Amino acid sequence: MRRHIKLLVGIVYITGAWLSAQPSRATHASSDGYVDSHLCANCHQAVWESYQRTGMGRSFYRPASQNMSEDWARNTYYHQASDTYFAMIRRDRRYFQRQYQIGLDGHETNTLEKEIDFVVGSGNHSKTYLHRASANTLVELPLAWYAEKGGYFAMNPGYDRPDHQGFRRLIGYECMFCHNAYPEIAFENWQTGSDPVFSKISEGIDCQRCHGPGEKHIRLARTPSARREEVRGAIVNPARLPFDRQMEVCMQCHLETTSFPLPNSIVRYERAPFSYRPGEPLADFVLHFDQSPGKAQDDKFEIAGAAYRLRKSACFEKSNGAMQCTTCHNPHEAQQGESAAKHYIAVCRHCHGSPLDRLIAAGKHTSSPDCIGCHMPKRRTDDVVHVVMTDHYIQRLKPARDLLADLPERPLNAATAYRGEVVLYYPAKLPKPEDDLYVALAQVIQKSNLEQGMSQLSNAIEKYRPESATYYLRLADALRDSGKPAQAIPIYNEALKRQPGSLAALQGLSVSLISTRQQQAAADLLKKHLDSDRRNATTWDLLGSAYTQLGRTDDAVAAFERATEVNPEMPEAYNSLGGIWFEKGDAKRAEPALREAVRLDPNYAEARNNLANLLSTSDRFEEAQVHFKAALRSKPDDSGARYDYAAALARVHRLGDARAQLETLLQLRPNASDAHELLGTVLAAQGQLQPAIEHYREAIRIQPEFSRALLHLGQALVDSGQRSEALPYLRKAAVSSDAAIREEAFKILERVEKGK
Repeated sequence: MRRHIKLLVGIVYITGAWLSAQPSRATHASSDGYVDSHLCANCHQAVWESYQRTGMGRSFYRPASQNMSEDWARNTYYHQASDTYFAMIRRDRRYFQRQYQIGLDGHETNTLEKEIDFVVGSGNHSKTYLHRASANTLVELPLAWYAEKGGYFAMNPGYDRPDHQGFRRLIGYECMFCHNAYPEIAFENWQTGSDPVFSKISEGIDCQRCHGPGEKHIRLARTPSARREEVRGAIVNPARLPFDRQMEVCMQCHLETTSFPLPNSIVRYERAPFSYRPGEPLADFVLHFDQSPGKAQDDKFEIAGAAYRLRKSACFEKSNGAMQCTTCHNPHEAQQGESAAKHYIAVCRHCHGSPLDRLIAAGKHTSSPDCIGCHMPKRRTDDVVHVVMTDHYIQRLKPARDLLADLPERPLNAATAYRGEVVLYYPAKLPKPEDDLYVALAQVIQKSNLEQGMSQLSNAIEKYRPESATYYLRLADALRDSGKPAQAIPIYNEALKRQPGSLAALQGLSVSLISTRQQQAAADLLKKHLDSDRRNATTWDLLGSAYTQLGRTDDAVAAFERATEVNPEMPEAYNSLGGIWFEKGDAKRAEPALREAVRLDPNYAEARNNLANLLSTSDRFEEAQVHFKAALRSKPDDSGARYDYAAALARVHRLGDARAQLETLLQLRPNASDAHELLGTVLAAQGQLQPAIEHYREAIRIQPEFSRALLHLGQALVDSGQRSEALPYLRKAAVSSDAAIREEAFKILERVEKGK
């Protein structure tokens, strides 16, 4: 029974790198001059009402009958990749999403249901459903709704895969930043490694995201003696800003270079997650990064990259800043249909009218008035494959392919991940030391350029000795992720000196200590932290892992049980509890723990495999096989699960199937000595002694002291008439530390000697 140490603790739930550590001040939206945006309607009623009909105004809301217009007659979706069903449910004016699978008996199993507390998305393109957990975290639910083709349910981005996260993906601050008004968050939740917790949540991107905090403006407007200039000066009017600052009001959310791991951006470490104010330089808040030019992803078209695509256009580049998002779009109005088309064409003709007319007259241009359809065509986005939207890269020629053709979701794995230099995109350059430090960070945060980035970051830290703990934390994480936990330990300690309460540094240091067999040091560190803060389930789970490796099983059980009390939906802790109890021979306690781990995360390969092993050893092979297959569906390259499945198949005499599993395993890991030994045993049972002998020899070549392989090779040589050659292997097996192998080797030796 195998249990794991989670090497990814302390990583913020992110797609980009919105990592704010050691913030200098608290930013609670209400205390920073933000007000309920309904107050804006008192003076700006018409604009306020018009804005509520835009996509931004409808970007985030609580579900209600008037905004849940999905087709509830087709509310069930089967996800083949994970063999999971999802259902959208209305019950007493409340909305829920349920996931379940079908068991051997034909009934539902692994059922989990969450209430839909919020909806992200206006529905113009899609809707994503969120559940608010008791700890005030927000959980993304797997099934989404898409407007294309009349509307349908399908998986959210990143979920169309066998090992999706189910009901476990937390919404990070970077998601809320662009999909809603600023929420209130507690100071202690800013640090990297803490779960993103939302104390108070508004509904919809409000007026203040573009105009800045409104409290002073409203107060002055209500003051009879206030001068008009004072009232106007107390609020930001983007139209009065310099061109760069105007564009940045839109670019704060629409400049995403890619949603795939890179990172696309880093919030400056001295800034809080929601501290950007319209009118300030965007680069004072966040830095944007891109892939190195010349890579295959240069033409990436993604859902949040409208400004990124526009900035590639000759129209934009040659306008000297005069071309803005607002050149075409009125952010206060939702333009649709024929009136929208006429408006956009008029904008194009404002600059290109006369030249276009001359080209048409000369027969060098079509007379079609559809500028947008040719030069800014609708395309299917690369990252949200169920969405079609306008490409804001204005091109002379429309790409010569079907831009609306269905796309498979791009798998996120080592084979598809970007690996190369990460370059600064916006601003175009930075002063020292920011350039050295942040550019080095961008190389390592999501492993795009790990080896080179570690050297860059280490040199930059040595040169500038920055105060922020986060630089040291990211270097330590990179060292750990690259298989160098011993080198990471002193860097984690340096981070903790600068930020003693850093949960990410504490957990990263603990994982590195456990990985370097310093379990007692890890246990002492974790226990000391838990004496002052007992609220983090991951810390309890890590303590349980340390105690397990120290052989302190009772203490480990107590720690894992405490983890499940703090977070009842933590499958890793249940899996570890099940593993300990199974190893102690207590299957009655092990089985429900493992089943709970699987219910909470049906794609958790290790829990599936552990449960399958328990069922297999208790003569329930048919059910065990379901879980073995599920483990391998989620993690096809899991050699441990494939070996265990092969062993279970061999025990029920399905030797051909066992052989197929072992041959697949050896394609993945040619030097797996245990797989060679078991394949030899399967072949021997099929009467194929010579191939069996070859696999036994290979197992011993890889692992010379492999006593079981020595024993079985000796037996196979005896059975094939090569008795004298068998003796050295049998004699070596006869001194094994395993009593059963010693006994069996002695018996065979005795028979061989008598046969002489």
